Amino acid sequence: MTRVVLFGAPIAVAVSVYFGGGGESQRPKDDPSLRVSPTAFAPDPLKAGSPAQQRERDDRIDALPAGLADPAKKEIAARLVASAENSTLDWKSQYGAIEDIGDGNGYTAGIIGFCSGTNDMLQLVEYFTREHPDNPLARYLPALREVDGSDSHEGLGAPFEAAWAKAAEDPEFRRAQDVMRDRIYFDPAVRLAKMDGLSTLGQFIYYDAMVLHGPGLGQDGFYGIREAAMKSADTAAEGGDEKAYLNAFLDAGRTVIGRQKTEQTRDSSRIDTAQRVFLREGNMDLDTPLTWRVYGETFRIGS
Repeated sequence: MTRVVLFGAPIAVAVSVYFGGGGESQRPKDDPSLRVSPTAFAPDPLKAGSPAQQRERDDRIDALPAGLADPAKKEIAARLVASAENSTLDWKSQYGAIEDIGDGNGYTAGIIGFCSGTNDMLQLVEYFTREHPDNPLARYLPALREVDGSDSHEGLGAPFEAAWAKAAEDPEFRRAQDVMRDRIYFDPAVRLAKMDGLSTLGQFIYYDAMVLHGPGLGQDGFYGIREAAMKSADTAAEGGDEKAYLNAFLDAGRTVIGRQKTEQTRDSSRIDTAQRVFLREGNMDLDTPLTWRVYGETFRIGS
């Protein structure tokens, strides 16, 4: 994990969207009414503009093909991410997983690698506790708030690990993990990828980058990587070649990975021998069968 803390100052983002057309690998066609001004500053480019503009933009995005949000494609995405995050395709077995992998983010746990040091674990436990106040993790909220932004285990340790595993036996905690995965990572990544005119593969590349680097606004977070890529190549929504843009995005993400502190976190195989392979093969719809390598292991989906 190279994920950065989920805090940050606003970033300038220019977003163009285009809609329409049937056929394979459907992507939107240009629609000036959905463009966000390059001078608009907002932490979330999906919320830029007036409420009316936001509603119109949301309606246009909702009218697009499902892409990665299609249940079958979302399942593929979950398995791809699990191969990198947990060395398994069985992502549903990971709700109770918890460990410190030594990446400076404290505990990493659950289906998406929620981290005690990067705010998303805190958001998850706060959300679950609002819904279910008597859950086993509720007593650890003060400690989670204290360690947020660090790799500390102060006030957590083995009892917290046991409480996480116990909570994961509850279907409601598993549902809460699904909800927060989608709220923090999946939905923003997929919707923004659609705004950038990207195919299902492009949507997955955004999602995996959001998971790996976090939705941070600095140069090492997702939005910083996107900004760097947009300086090198036009998005499909801006009339650019999608493959060229995605290669620029992967290059920018790989640069961030290369700045990490440990050999483990500097491994870029989830780009080099997975996403880049799909892109080189032109598998823009992320169709199966898929074969890829990540962190030295080979994985397959489909025959």
